[in-house]
Amino acid sequence: MTTEQVRRDDAPLRIAIVYDCLYPHTIGGCERWYRAVAERLARRHRVSYLTRTQWDAGGGPDAPAGVEVIAFDAGRKLYTASGRRRIMPPLRFGIAVLLHLMRNRHHYDVVHTCSFPYFPLLAAVAAKRAGGPAVLTDWIEVWTDDYWRAYLGRVGGAFGSAVQKLCISLTGPSFTLSALAARVLREHGYRGNPNLLKGIYDGPVLPPPTQIQRPPILVYAGRHIPEKQLTLIPQAVAIARHDLPELRAVIFGDGPERPRVLNEVARLGLDGVVQCPGFAPWAQIDCALASAMCLILPSRREGYGLVVIEAAARGTPSVVIEGADNAATSLIENGINGFVVHAAQPAALAEAIVRTHAAGPALVRSTYSWFRAHADELSVDNSVRQIEMAYRSLVKSAAVCKT
Repeated sequence: MTTEQVRRDDAPLRIAIVYDCLYPHTIGGCERWYRAVAERLARRHRVSYLTRTQWDAGGGPDAPAGVEVIAFDAGRKLYTASGRRRIMPPLRFGIAVLLHLMRNRHHYDVVHTCSFPYFPLLAAVAAKRAGGPAVLTDWIEVWTDDYWRAYLGRVGGAFGSAVQKLCISLTGPSFTLSALAARVLREHGYRGNPNLLKGIYDGPVLPPPTQIQRPPILVYAGRHIPEKQLTLIPQAVAIARHDLPELRAVIFGDGPERPRVLNEVARLGLDGVVQCPGFAPWAQIDCALASAMCLILPSRREGYGLVVIEAAARGTPSVVIEGADNAATSLIENGINGFVVHAAQPAALAEAIVRTHAAGPALVRSTYSWFRAHADELSVDNSVRQIEMAYRSLVKSAAVCKT
């Protein structure tokens, strides 16, 4: 192989990352992951981040370092009052992405898009078939027909399921963040084996925690939506306080379920025991995790469960609930870095909380040891290495096809 060929193989790529949310303008684990990936890639490549306008008029985006943010006016309210995704913003965003990629078919070497909310994926595939760049797709979650019906009703759910199936049939090279998503993706008709990315953690690998005797404080961090089952937390706290009268909880985040959580706190007489401060800077959440007895994540569905890793990095174990759609359970080794509860019931959660307290400093030490043993494979840098290899393979294949 000649020096010129080596240079071309190592040349910077022109990459478009397509996702309608940009952290910190939109909060979430997936949003933080995409930002971290874009920043890492921008150190060696030319990266454009195609997203919605999520900031006030006259302002600008908090862009990842070295990344060009291209924003489309596709609607700023993503969710209904009940917490469901609106239809029109993704549709408008998909149309804007299609127009942009059609006008710039030769501007990018590869388009990397999240499968959800589907329309941008359809746009990227359409542009590719019109002579545009290769497409790589992330499937963070795959929804069942039952979940679609529960989410959008009979008619809307049937439409959503049909669009998802169409997108799966059009998906070429892909990534998932969990073995669960990979399995369900194949069950829904994907032909092939998606690449599994385990690395999503973007924080530091700190020395062992010095505070191993933790106060009896639980922490939750995330959106307040029905899937998170947040009303279970004050109910479980009320039960567990019979054995741990000093037990308290902090529930970070916001969303349509927040009024129900606050009502439950008041109903159970837990004002001052369960705090709900709303959204907070990550530094504040991280500090709370570092001193907490455990993270509590009662969600029935998670595409990954990044906060479990972020807690473990501080030696903080997690309590999660078993579920067919909950990939976070795959991150837990029972009794090593937390506990998996087998029923979405307050009493079962309360029992796991009491067990966590009884395990004490030994569980903090083993949680941190678990994290250190898996830190390399769980890091964003590990995923970026896999992603870059996939990009190179795609671009090389596309070049061969054109010759």
